[in-house]
Amino acid sequence: MNKRHRPPKNAVALHYDGKRAPRISAKGRGVVADEIIELARQHGVPLHEDRELVGLLAQLELNEEIPRELYVAVAEVIAFAYMVTERFPPGWENK
Repeated sequence: MNKRHRPPKNAVALHYDGKRAPRISAKGRGVVADEIIELARQHGVPLHEDRELVGLLAQLELNEEIPRELYVAVAEVIAFAYMVTERFPPGWENK
């Protein structure tokens, strides 16, 4: 039987303090990606799958701020995380 070869999974974690642009706090492939995902689950961090965005973010260095070209895509991920966890930044109004 012919099994399909799957490329190793990639994962990127972002840190956002609400003051500066989000930055890359962790990244990895394969087993390291699995560990990043498992740690996120253990700590209640929302997960969002977007293979293209992860591919772009994975090219950045650890602690590097995301480039302006990715602000909208990453803002959507951050908004998703706020909605899923129902934890909103100070001053945010849910209408």
